[in-house]
Order: sequence, then structure tokens, then C-alpha cells
Amino acid sequence: MGARLAADAVVLLHLAFIAFAMLGGVLVAWRTRIAWLHLPAAAWGAWIEFSGAICPLTPLENHLRRMAGASGYAGGFVERYLIPIVYPAGLTAQAQQSLGALVVAVNLAVYAWVATQWRRGPRRSR
Repeated sequence: MGARLAADAVVLLHLAFIAFAMLGGVLVAWRTRIAWLHLPAAAWGAWIEFSGAICPLTPLENHLRRMAGASGYAGGFVERYLIPIVYPAGLTAQAQQSLGALVVAVNLAVYAWVATQWRRGPRRSR
């Protein structure tokens, strides 16, 4: 049971990392220091997609599932709803390249917006 919960936690961590890599730039508008965490995360996410490499969280999750005696992703909320988001079926190299480009494009747009807001300075209420 402990290994299964740990594997589920890894999937949740993986999903949170993907969300942060994709949209964490929005947090930079709130606290600019977050860029020190977000930029490497976004770069890592884009690199994983462009290179076709496997994120280290994937083998960790699979190891934990094997330790729990699982052979697949049947059962439970995490397996049924979250895993298809993190590990979509039929993911091709071309689709991964597109996902990498999407990560870069979204983050460039967000950081351009943050830079514009930063240059304007604090807003004054009337």
C-alpha cells in the first residue's frame, strides 16, 4: 500500500511540475524571484519534450508501482484521470516536439507580459 501511495504521489508531483513548467511564469508577475525556479523548470520541460528523453519521475513511478505489485494503471482516481494527462496515449516524437514548442511559446508570451508589467511599474489607484 505504501509503494502505491508513493507512486500516486509521484504522478501528482509530475503533474504539478508540468503545470508549473507550462504556466509558472504567471507567478513571476506576482513574485519576480519565482523566475529563478520557473525558468529552469520550463527549460527542463522543453528539453525533455524536444529531446524525447524520459523524465526521471517516470521510471521512479514505474519502480514504485512494481514494488506495489501493480502491472498497469487500472483502478483509482489517479490512475484513471491523471495518468492519461501526464502520459498520453499515442505520443509520437512529432507530438513531443510540438509540446516542447508550446512550452517555449507560452512561456515567452507570459514573460513578455511580465516584462511589460514590470516596466510600467506599480499601478496607482485613482
